[in-house]
Amino acid sequence: MNYYRIFDDKDELNFFKSSLPYEKVMEYMRQYEKEHQVYLNKEFVEYLNKFDKEAELIEVTNIYY
Repeated sequence: MNYYRIFDDKDELNFFKSSLPYEKVMEYMRQYEKEHQVYLNKEFVEYLNKFDKEAELIEVTNIYY
């Protein structure tokens, strides 16, 4: 599993995981950008699910001690 950090058009930071390598994720991201006017992380990961059923947004929580 690969983990990625992504910013969308709303400057929202999210993380997602995918079994696809970086090159494939970027290929699908370019396709997604051609088909959409606004880029939102949640929508991109839903799009990515067409090609990778394991892709999903993940929540990252900071731990301080």
